[in-house]
Amino acid sequence: MKKKPLILAVETSSRTGSVAIGLNGKTLGETVFSAPLSHSAEIFPAISELLDQFNLKPSQIEHVYISGGPGSFTGLRIATTLAKIMQLAHDVKIVTVDTLDVAAANVIDLIPENTLSAANHKIPSTGDQRVAAILDAKRGQFFIAVYEQDKDEQQDSAGRDVWKKILPDCLMTPSQFLDRFACDDKPIWLLGDGLLYYKDKFQADNVRFFDEKYWSPRAGKVLLLGRQMALKEQFADALMLTPNYLRKPDVTIKSSL
Repeated sequence: MKKKPLILAVETSSRTGSVAIGLNGKTLGETVFSAPLSHSAEIFPAISELLDQFNLKPSQIEHVYISGGPGSFTGLRIATTLAKIMQLAHDVKIVTVDTLDVAAANVIDLIPENTLSAANHKIPSTGDQRVAAILDAKRGQFFIAVYEQDKDEQQDSAGRDVWKKILPDCLMTPSQFLDRFACDDKPIWLLGDGLLYYKDKFQADNVRFFDEKYWSPRAGKVLLLGRQMALKEQFADALMLTPNYLRKPDVTIKSSL
């Protein structure tokens, strides 16, 4: 693996899509799509404009990092298909990043061994905090993951608060989530596009909400997390690559009668 590969990062798992390009994990530029759910229409023009901005060509891209789910079934397929096309055309290496980790990375930074640290002190540092990333899974359910400040190792070597993922990606209803995480005195901070229309369903005394500007996963965070995986040689097999739907999409079978 080259030391400074040109990277394309794609986030199309949620309502607001985005793409980014970077070198060695550092973002050169990021474009957020102009309208929600416009991924198929905007993804290729956005990539082209970003490359032109830095006088780069698609053939120079060596790594493609995508938000691999859970999330929008259509959006995940768009990113997966793009990654496979790029691999066939230019022999790029692919990394898939957990979408809920990407959303959480807006407020806590992923560091090695699935441990996280507070970013820019957006979370009040009380030594006992939790963060939940929430995406709409439809049918009254939500994709949810929870991250908690590590009590045994409250700061890393750089003096940042250390966090760990304590609830892997799962499907939950708001009542199930609140019964498990809002029934004690420990506060929990929420973010994610799943709150856009359903924030009221997650209201409780010990629940706090980040500002809406932190809710959506972004390609720049896909690039950051993807690069850390690439450094560990955690590349996806393009032939076997499938999105992490977490559950099967709805299928309607039309009757022939």
